[in-house]
Amino acid sequence: MYFILKPWYLWLMLFKSAEIGEPESQVIVRIDEARNRLRHNLATPRRWTGLLRRNTFARAIRGSNSIEGYNVTAEDAIAAAEGEEPLDAKREAWLAVTGYRTAMTFVLQLAKDKNFIYSEGFIRSLHFMMLQHDLSKNPGNWRPGTIYVREEASGEIVYEGPDVEMVAGLIEELVEFLNEDEERSHALIKGAMAHLNLVMIHPFSDGNGRMARCLQTLVLAREGILESEFSSIEEYLGRNTQAYYDVLAKTGAGSWHPQSTTRDWIRFNLTAHYRQALTLLNRTKVMDLLWQEMEQVVKARGLPERLLYAICDAAIGYRVRNASYRNLAELNDIMASRDLKAAVDSGLLIPTGERRGRLYSGALQIKAVFDRLRGEYLRPIPDPFVPETGQLEFTTLS
Repeated sequence: MYFILKPWYLWLMLFKSAEIGEPESQVIVRIDEARNRLRHNLATPRRWTGLLRRNTFARAIRGSNSIEGYNVTAEDAIAAAEGEEPLDAKREAWLAVTGYRTAMTFVLQLAKDKNFIYSEGFIRSLHFMMLQHDLSKNPGNWRPGTIYVREEASGEIVYEGPDVEMVAGLIEELVEFLNEDEERSHALIKGAMAHLNLVMIHPFSDGNGRMARCLQTLVLAREGILESEFSSIEEYLGRNTQAYYDVLAKTGAGSWHPQSTTRDWIRFNLTAHYRQALTLLNRTKVMDLLWQEMEQVVKARGLPERLLYAICDAAIGYRVRNASYRNLAELNDIMASRDLKAAVDSGLLIPTGERRGRLYSGALQIKAVFDRLRGEYLRPIPDPFVPETGQLEFTTLS
């Protein structure tokens, strides 16, 4: 009898989830409770939900790209979400952000498809969408050789990806995991493990982190508890980049070590979900109250109610332009220009620039309303795994 021994690199294994104990289970319950409250808030028809949905999507795009050093302003993130031209972004950052916007939009659409099946081709296609602007980074193709992750400040190698011969087999195993019955693991855990395994396999020449975060968002969005735009933790990861890097480094232990415990990674993700859910809950409260107060201001000046889209954006601190307002209010260019001029004449908006370059900022009186509401609802959010005297994070409402 003959035995055929496989080469060592064909014996593949992904990182596995640590056993979920009582502490993790309790935090998952708290996350589910917060998300159910958020779902209830979003289910009631309110005109401001369009603003919140757009801004949440823009924050996810901005947060994920900031981790890789592609920084854009809040207004440019919104422009990317709306398919408009940037105000300030440099070319390289803008191409990265718009590529990610395309991929994320595709993911959010796929979340609606009950018949969707993960595949190697899907993962490669998603990567091409993100990096098609730079063919030197092999968009849509696995990396051609060894890959190292270096710490930007010191240049020190902090992680070495598995041998290139292992990539195809590991991706095949990851696809099998992704297509498993959802009931086998909670979606929060499944999303975290999908993220971890893709970033540790590091199958691409570049864009591995963005791909992993985007994949996690798809896993979460397909769960269906929340609207797709509100499922992501990418904004949180952008705000807590060093902690994110630290837990990845600890879990990866410098190279491909799938036998390592993933408990710290699981807890980090659950903490992110808990804090992001509460942040979004606070935003729904603030947006509702801001809309109500601005509604009274607009009505008192005899302005059309649709101007609330521009007035609320300006109150939050965003620079408004004709294109963003007419997209939200569903107006043509002429009507949008007339509305914005009326808001300027009433003293609610302050114009800068000329013609197509004209921007509108909020007057101090409407910004003060948002600042007051933000002060009232800005609350420290505890780490759910430690006593409330432990680590806190403040919600970000603007």
